[in-house]
Amino acid sequence: MSDPKKRVLIVDDEEDLTWTLAKKLSKDRDKFELITVNSGQEAINVLNQLPVNLVISDVRMPEISGLDLLEKIRETYPQTKVVIMTAYGSSDVQNEANQRGCFKYIEKPFEINELRQLILDALQDEKGFRGTVADFQLSDIIQLNCLGRLTSALHIKHQDEDGYIYFQDGNIVHAETNHLEGEKAFYYIMSWEGGEFKVMRNQLPPRETIQKGWQSLLLESLRIKDESSDLAKEEIEREKRKRQRQLSRLFESIIGAEGVTHALVHSHAGFPIFYRGKLENKPDKVTELGDNISNLLAGLEKASEPLFGKHLIFWEGHFLNHTVLLHKIPGEDAYVTILGGREMNTGFVRLELRKHLDKIKTLIAD
Repeated sequence: MSDPKKRVLIVDDEEDLTWTLAKKLSKDRDKFELITVNSGQEAINVLNQLPVNLVISDVRMPEISGLDLLEKIRETYPQTKVVIMTAYGSSDVQNEANQRGCFKYIEKPFEINELRQLILDALQDEKGFRGTVADFQLSDIIQLNCLGRLTSALHIKHQDEDGYIYFQDGNIVHAETNHLEGEKAFYYIMSWEGGEFKVMRNQLPPRETIQKGWQSLLLESLRIKDESSDLAKEEIEREKRKRQRQLSRLFESIIGAEGVTHALVHSHAGFPIFYRGKLENKPDKVTELGDNISNLLAGLEKASEPLFGKHLIFWEGHFLNHTVLLHKIPGEDAYVTILGGREMNTGFVRLELRKHLDKIKTLIAD
């Protein structure tokens, strides 16, 4: 795509849903341009006129279904990623979506934060292997070499590492990296997330270290990769839960103080990162609270800009029955907001916040 502007197209025949998503995601207009339409035909019309990085489509729509739209996009705009969303989730629908080239699959109802993160991940995801054959993954190139009964070699470059896979009459006979060779090298290369490849025709192997059939090698590499991915996801989830527990302990003294009702760590756009308070079992209400705080923050910055600039570090507000403390987390696109009644001891809360601010920053950092 020659146009550097990131574009996201949301397709759903429910106008209320597309209107809500457009409103909620408008805070990310600096990251991507959002377009919403209410039919598959409208989506095709947009794609014919503008380059689009990501399409998010409902499955069940009149005339052109989401799956039909997905297939059309894969045929005509193979560089455009597609996310399928549906309230009719089933393994059959998911399998069909995957077979037609779906990038991701998300079931309704979903939280807006989940969809937002999926969009950001998709737009930033540069995984995949580049080469002379566009829109292919490494496994596709390997299959082409094997099915074509070629004698050749693949040179794969990943970060600071080089890998080689050798084919003789369509069989994988040798693989090597900087430190490995044989099957271990092959599985290691297949675990790489992204890189560049070059096909070297009629390149003979320096030696033969692999006897297993290529189908078995690919299946085993997928199993190993899935297993590693599952372990990595579990580790990420464990680390996330650990950080949440540590944050919870840091906020115990604040949330237990007289008059304090809510403690929220959130982005500038209001997306909740951590919450303690009376809404802990109501995630939608926490999201709404974050939106309202974001609006307050934007209003404060707009009002103060002519006098002091937009860089608000700390703000304390007293209302008839409410008190608000808002503190920027240094070096992060994040804030801590404490809300309570007018009896809240703001001096104590300020001291506790400043005491724990560096630790909070560490726990929310990527």
